Order: sequence, then structure tokens, then C-alpha cells
Amino acid sequence: MTLAGLLPIALLGGVVGLDTVSFPQAMLSRPLVAATLGGALVGAPAQGLLVGAVLELIALETLPVGASRYPEWGSASVVAGAIYARDAGSAVGALVAAVLGALMVAWLGGWTMVKLRQHNAAVARRHQAALDAGSRGAVIGVQLSGLTADLVRGVVLSGAAYAVLVPAQSALLTRWSLPEQWSRAALVATAASVAVGAIWKLFHSTPWARWLFVGGLGAGLLVLAAR
Repeated sequence: MTLAGLLPIALLGGVVGLDTVSFPQAMLSRPLVAATLGGALVGAPAQGLLVGAVLELIALETLPVGASRYPEWGSASVVAGAIYARDAGSAVGALVAAVLGALMVAWLGGWTMVKLRQHNAAVARRHQAALDAGSRGAVIGVQLSGLTADLVRGVVLSGAAYAVLVPAQSALLTRWSLPEQWSRAALVATAASVAVGAIWKLFHSTPWARWLFVGGLGAGLLVLAAR
């Protein structure tokens, strides 16, 4: 792994991590999108899409509300997509290892977002007098400070995670003994159970949610049948 290979992953992770909360909130941080982009940087977008689909099932349980702490799936998915794209088809257990790595990075990313909020609060307190006076420059400065700090957070998190997880995954896969079909079956069953639990809670809290789900599922099945 070289700096030329690490830097694009770190930059993409920073941009996607920024999308999670700060800007532009264009759904780039959803695991399905972020992991596909991460895999594309390594030259295997289809493999990135696969690990992104698994992570998307798990991420359905996450409800980012207010100042609550939750996993940061965007940067974690970029790293997972890139890591799996490197080893897919050549190592048994690569998909499971990539997902496990993403879970750890997502948890760490959630912690970094808490620290970012504390940093933003400290910056706002330092400029409180100007903000109370309605200073346009102070408002823009505080906003740009928060955006820049979030971008740096995502870049450092993604770059460090990728640098650590690539050799860690290689070492793990040399000792992996569970057959690939059993590994994937356990992973899909676990991810699906988390998704079903999240959907079940949604059914009980949102009007028409179950019928919209059934309609979307039916439309998807029709598309598959047409192909």
C-alpha cells in the first residue's frame, strides 16, 4: 500500500463523512453509495456495492436524531468497500472481515463526531459576543470552521482506518478457516435480522409504512423478473 493508493481513499472518506451531517447531505454517506465509490477507487465497484448492501441492512437501525451518538457509516463504508475490493475473489472470509472492520470504524467515527460537536461548541463560545451581535463574518467563520473540521475528521479517520485495516485483514484472512458459504450465510442472516428489526419498528410508528414497503418490494421483484 502506497501513499498514492491511500490518499484517494482518505479524501473520499472525508467528503462522504462531511455529507453525513454537515454538507451537502446528498445521501452520499449511505453505505450503498459510499462503499460502491470506495470499491470503484480500487477498480472493483461491484464488490464495493456488495459490501455496501450488507452494511446498508445494518445501518437501517441507525436513526440520526439531534445530538445523539450514532455510528458514522459514510467513512466506514468507503474503507470497507475499498478493502473488500482488494481481496474479493482471492480470499475466503474477505466479505465478513470487511464488514467487521466497517463496524469498528463506524463506532469510532461516531465517537469522533461527538468530539467534533464539542469542538464546534468551543469555537462558538469564543465568538459568542460577535454572534450575539449578528456579525455576518462571525457566523460564516464559525460555519466554515465546523465544515473544515468535519472534513479533516473524515480524512484522518478514513486514511488511518485504511492504513490499519489493510494489513490487519490480510493477517486475519491467512488464518480464516470457516468455509466461504458458511461465512456469508452467517453474515447475511445477522445483517437481515438487524434490518427486519428496524423495519418492524418503522411499521409501528409510521402511517402507511408497511404498505409502502410492500409496494416497493413488489416493484423491485417485478424489475428483477423483467431482467
